[in-house]
Amino acid sequence: MNNVSGLTLRGVKGVAVEVEVDITGGLFSISVVGLADTAVKEARERVRAALRAAGVNIRGRVSINLAPADIPKEGALLDLPIAVALASAAGHLSVPRPSLFIGELALDGRLRGVRGAVPAAFFARENNIELFVPAENAAEVSLVEGVRAYAADDLREIIAHLRGEKELAPVSGRKIEDTVAPADPDFADIKGQSAAKRALEIAAAGHHNILFVGSPGSGKTLLARALKGILPPLSDAEMMEVMLLRSTAGLNLELSRERPFRSVHHTASAVSICGGGSALRPGEISLASRGVLFLDEFPEFQRDVIEALRQPLEDGSITVSRAAGSVVYPAKVLVVAACNPCPCGFAGDSERQCICTPFSLERYRRKLSGPILDRIDLHVAVPRLTPEELVSLGGSCGERSETVRARVAEARRIQAERWSGFGFQCNSEIPEKFLRRSASMRSDVRAFILEALKGVKLSGRGLSRVLRVSRTIADLDGAPQIEVKHVAEAISYREGEATAWMTA
Repeated sequence: MNNVSGLTLRGVKGVAVEVEVDITGGLFSISVVGLADTAVKEARERVRAALRAAGVNIRGRVSINLAPADIPKEGALLDLPIAVALASAAGHLSVPRPSLFIGELALDGRLRGVRGAVPAAFFARENNIELFVPAENAAEVSLVEGVRAYAADDLREIIAHLRGEKELAPVSGRKIEDTVAPADPDFADIKGQSAAKRALEIAAAGHHNILFVGSPGSGKTLLARALKGILPPLSDAEMMEVMLLRSTAGLNLELSRERPFRSVHHTASAVSICGGGSALRPGEISLASRGVLFLDEFPEFQRDVIEALRQPLEDGSITVSRAAGSVVYPAKVLVVAACNPCPCGFAGDSERQCICTPFSLERYRRKLSGPILDRIDLHVAVPRLTPEELVSLGGSCGERSETVRARVAEARRIQAERWSGFGFQCNSEIPEKFLRRSASMRSDVRAFILEALKGVKLSGRGLSRVLRVSRTIADLDGAPQIEVKHVAEAISYREGEATAWMTA
């Protein structure tokens, strides 16, 4: 087996690419086979120039095979392994043991950072092989424990290391600090909206999706941004998932336990949100995994984009299928959607009159289908602030975010302990069969639910989500059993003022 391997990405996982080189006599030429895309084929010129700059001249006809041949290879990750394999085949160096190389080469031999360094580090650790990366990728590789990695600034350093002339220093491991950044905005800075703040606390505690409905300027965006400040910091496992996704997408790594917050404009395409494209990269819903995805002006999104959210909201993952293949990305995201009650924004407003025609109103509301609304646990009306609330100056407007965050963290701890035997973390993840079996209720709750269903139209999925929200409210109260008051509050978020606006 060849000791020189590169990497190509399939979703968030790395697939090893063995680089085989054959050099024969004749005029110089390089051919690359093995389902290589344009970026990989262009590596021929980059590699030749970089090797020449490093003092390695290649002569004759060169054939490069990237195995396995049936897996598409894309990007510039394979520049470095191709260069090392070429130099090894020409007798300029030897690779004594199986090693993994990733990196893009400049014409003068410098190594440029590439996406996919974290998947490469996980692959190297799992297969107990050495990893060589550009110096730009050293920071993210250092966060993966147990990997033997070396970082270099240029190809000369790699060649000198392999020749035994000058050894590279191994990449030192490091930990991400547990410090939590101050909330911005803080709950205490948000005027009024006590009901919306309560709903946000429930959403954060049980990882429930939430929809804000209110007039322009009522504070929907501010509330959505405040949600991140009450979420507990990322655990080690969640941090690794976030790192994998950001590295796969080629984004800078944020060395913080702060949860992701992604805000998407309503003109975004289905590919940008769900993922895909020719290179099968993760979309916004995956990049926000373990954090918050904010969809402002929700009905203004294209209908196909809104409907594409059904599967990830239900499963916590998204399957992207293209001609090049099919990959699965994590999508354990807390969706915060915001919208006006009508196109002009003032339906049900106490201060201004709605000027929308019945046709435009119906067309606007029809964009939010029943199945989508069914997958959003909390529907919350955000009323216009009173003049007194608007002009209030100074002082606190309720609890601070850190106080709410402590309650949320405790509720999540309770949930993690309860569902640990099933492999779940939050109430929103619980399948219905586990929920009905393990959700402890007081004896009078079932009778209350039966009576409530006579006046409230709920699907089977809607009822399950009401029970999940009820369980979260009970956890926030520290109650061992679901009580009538918990169910009543949960139902109010499905059949309250916000829902009435959307279905009037």
